Amino acid sequence: MCGIVGYASTISTACGKPLEVCLQGLERLEYRGYDSAGVALAAPGMDQVAVRKKAGRLANLQADINNRPLPDATVGIGHTRWATNGEPSDVNAHPHTSQDGRIALIHNGIIENASRLKFDLQAEGFTFASSTDTEVVAKLLGRIANEIVDTTGRPDLFEAVRRTARMLTGAFTILAVDVRQPDIVVGARHDSPLVVGLGEGENFLGSDVAAFVAYTKQAMELGQDEAVCVSGGSVTVTDFEGHPVTDSRRFTVDWDASAALKGGWDSYMDKEIHEDPRAVADTLLGRYDTDGDLNLDEVRIDEETFRQVDKIIIVACGTASYAGLVAKYAIEHWVRIPVEVELAHEFRYRDPILTPRTLVVAISQSGETMDTLMALRHAREQGSRVLAICNTQGSTIPRESDAVLYTHAGPEIAVASTKAFVAQVVAAYLLGLYLAQVKGTMFRDEIHQIVDSLKAMPAKIQQVLDSQADTVERAAKSLADARSFLFLGRHVGYPVAMEGALKLKEIAYTFTEGFAAGELKHGPIALVEAGEPVVVIVPSSRGRDLLHNKVISAIEEVKARGAFVIAIAEEGDPDTERYADVVFWRPACPTLMSPLVDVVPLQLFALDMARLKGLDVDKPRNLAKSVTVE
Repeated sequence: MCGIVGYASTISTACGKPLEVCLQGLERLEYRGYDSAGVALAAPGMDQVAVRKKAGRLANLQADINNRPLPDATVGIGHTRWATNGEPSDVNAHPHTSQDGRIALIHNGIIENASRLKFDLQAEGFTFASSTDTEVVAKLLGRIANEIVDTTGRPDLFEAVRRTARMLTGAFTILAVDVRQPDIVVGARHDSPLVVGLGEGENFLGSDVAAFVAYTKQAMELGQDEAVCVSGGSVTVTDFEGHPVTDSRRFTVDWDASAALKGGWDSYMDKEIHEDPRAVADTLLGRYDTDGDLNLDEVRIDEETFRQVDKIIIVACGTASYAGLVAKYAIEHWVRIPVEVELAHEFRYRDPILTPRTLVVAISQSGETMDTLMALRHAREQGSRVLAICNTQGSTIPRESDAVLYTHAGPEIAVASTKAFVAQVVAAYLLGLYLAQVKGTMFRDEIHQIVDSLKAMPAKIQQVLDSQADTVERAAKSLADARSFLFLGRHVGYPVAMEGALKLKEIAYTFTEGFAAGELKHGPIALVEAGEPVVVIVPSSRGRDLLHNKVISAIEEVKARGAFVIAIAEEGDPDTERYADVVFWRPACPTLMSPLVDVVPLQLFALDMARLKGLDVDKPRNLAKSVTVE
């Protein structure tokens, strides 16, 4: 959840660059947590690390530093927090320091044995100011670092961090600096993200590449249970026992720093909704050869293994799970094998039936969703192959999977996911079509026709953005005071309804539920009273006339009880126009493509509802972008 950044350079004279890098990195990482923020700086001649931290948004920290400047430094670490242990406050904010103040430490994750470690340290005379597990680690690291100095006569922060990491249980990434070694930053990770940025005469550490992409696009993955020591001129990686690691994978970030900026938009969410068309187009790039056949070159599972797949299980959370539900309809239709969609946090606790012929598809925008990561590990332990659909290079889930389809949607900063949803649907569709091609369940020209339909979707999404925004805004204004909403859909419209409901919950704080429209008469209709807003995803009548008529009947049922109906429907649908109070029109497209356009006005609607309430759409309360703890 939390955002972490570290910086070291070859410059031996203290300067303002470490603080600059930390603050700029935290600005790009604040989507990972915004309960508090802090930095720690070290330089030759310091007796203690210089630490500054403030509760609330990063702006509070920046204002405090402007009023009381920090000293120049040679290395620095920074942290923006999503609170998991200890309430948001100045005292609980990171960094935390060792008892003697020589070491500062930041942390992402949860230390499960913190209580026992704290009890032991208190028995030795250590005192604690905060209620966090992180301060326990800082005090423990300080004690171990001093023991090394007493034994060897010199400081060795790298070894101290490794010894500390071996004593911790839970999920963690830690970064530390020591005034006795003011030219290095040391980190370690277990079940929590950390990547290395490789610069010229400077090196970086971060929760993800957004932390340092303004300075370098060259990055290196850090594996599970590995520690890293960076100076300006070197990067050393070992396991927790100190054995060298020499096979760390390097990669180039395929977007630049400007992609992580608002670029003139009022919010990141607004910008990212308007990037929906490009996200779809970029996810399709390079996926087929000159003959039009699918060629998923990032998939490292051989065709014979794919031919033997007899069941697919999609594991995901939140928006990603709804993308998986959309994909279920398409893949079962095209490939003729069963597809199950599981909430990742429930998957391994119900003893799922997994075999070597089961393909588990793990969907995660960040590639660090802990519940999804644990689900894929369970699947691999049971002998199943795992394919990841992910947006973030160098992240843990792709690295631990047998294959990966990157969505190439670019950085998604807003906490409420938008363009990632459409990109995930497209990636899952490509997987389904590839399986159909390998297994021979569809004719070649059928696959090409569907691929052509996918290629046409960016223009159709843009048409919705261009033509429906004003209608959406008017509808939001008329319903800004509504206390609850119902969202209804059938077939692929059902997961779209749930995704639309989720967006309204996340950023407008409105009680909202999404239902399969057929369930209406089995209970939810009891919630409908005069003026109740009901949002309905209406399928096209072309080729799906029976389904279309049933959804129209659902609209009539709620209208008869006084509901205010907003419908998403195909242009020119006279039945929807007759019964709905407001219609968001979609351009004509095949039924399985409709989620890619239907979700767009729902994203805009949630955005407008939140704006009208004066809420911060990018940083909704209690939420963080990447859920890296279970």
